[in-house]
Amino acid sequence: MSLALVFLLVAFVLLLLIDAPIAVALGLSSVVYLLIADTAPMIVVAQRAVAGIDSFTLLAIPLFLLAGLLMVHGGLAPRIIALCAALVGQRTGGMAIVMIIACMLFGSLSGSGVADVVAIGTMMLPAMRERGYDPGFSAAALGCAGSLGTVIPPSIVLIVYGTVTNSSVGQLFVGGIVPGLLLGLGLMLVAWVQSRRFGWSGGEPFDRARLAAAAKDAALALLAPVIIVGGIRSGIFTPTEAAGIGVAYALFVGVFVYRSLNLRTIFRLLRDTTETTGAILLVIAAASVFGWILAAERVPQLAVAGITQTTDSRIVALLLMMAVLLVLGTFMESIAIILILAPVFLPILGHYGIDPVYFGILLTVNLAIGANTPPLGIDLMAACRVAGIPMSRAFGHLIPFLGVMVAVLILMILVPGLVTGLNDLMQ
Repeated sequence: MSLALVFLLVAFVLLLLIDAPIAVALGLSSVVYLLIADTAPMIVVAQRAVAGIDSFTLLAIPLFLLAGLLMVHGGLAPRIIALCAALVGQRTGGMAIVMIIACMLFGSLSGSGVADVVAIGTMMLPAMRERGYDPGFSAAALGCAGSLGTVIPPSIVLIVYGTVTNSSVGQLFVGGIVPGLLLGLGLMLVAWVQSRRFGWSGGEPFDRARLAAAAKDAALALLAPVIIVGGIRSGIFTPTEAAGIGVAYALFVGVFVYRSLNLRTIFRLLRDTTETTGAILLVIAAASVFGWILAAERVPQLAVAGITQTTDSRIVALLLMMAVLLVLGTFMESIAIILILAPVFLPILGHYGIDPVYFGILLTVNLAIGANTPPLGIDLMAACRVAGIPMSRAFGHLIPFLGVMVAVLILMILVPGLVTGLNDLMQ
């Protein structure tokens, strides 16, 4: 390891410790490296940053973000919640289960964990508090359920991973369906057990007429993910084109069907999308420079040598990579982890014959766990803010939810068909 690489890593860690934005930490540490190594002119920073975001697929990010916001403010989210409530009824833990199902369904519209948490949480958490649910429990359940938006298609994280690794975004989307369902079922089981222990119940009694009316009202919302994922997988349009279709569909439903959107709201959502996209692309640009330096320093080759000398087992290698990701996920943002580590892990995947699409789903599940693990835990943090409580109040209720998510991750490692099965059937 060269002295310049040591300075790169030390500068990066120190900037993270002083709570510098991840894009600043990546960019400044890269500049420090170039100043010390003196192996390339400083113009390389600009060149690599521009090259990192020069991808047509990345255009899907602002489009999916905008589509998600339009669906939130266009009246789709309340209808999804109403359908889930009618389906669950007064069962034990009913409101928590409603929230988890709603997060799963809305995650198939927004593609973002934080958007999922805020959209569903603002409507569900006050009602759960009135029913006697502990706010810490509600926030823990919401954070973990909301993070499924990074696994269930159309996931922004999967789009970034597919771009970085040159993997099929369509196959990634299909691969995330079964794991997303398993995670949701696991979270619902934990919610039911905990609710039974404390005597928390659901809302109104189950009624078939109410369910039929709610299903009819939510039909347009449920049709959106079918159009997006089905269109991509059938080859009708690319992921980027699918994102554009999603925007057009959300505008049509919100303006002409539900009549919940006006020009002022649309312009505000365009501004919000621009701000969020700018932040994401800045991270991608800075990480591209950082990743180029790691490649120049032969870090991927060193990683391959380190793991291959440790074990010949494919499963052990996967567990080692998952352990690294679990640790990093506690204090780093998901997209930054993908941009930095995916190029490092790719040669390892090739050595063990691991499908990058399969690994991408494992990675996103891992990052969903990290999004709820202190000290960062961005989804848990958002859930606690919506609930109006400190993060520490959710910690005691968080362990069972994280435990079941880790169990699903291990199951996916032991049974790869849970991820690859749908893609194999569709070929």
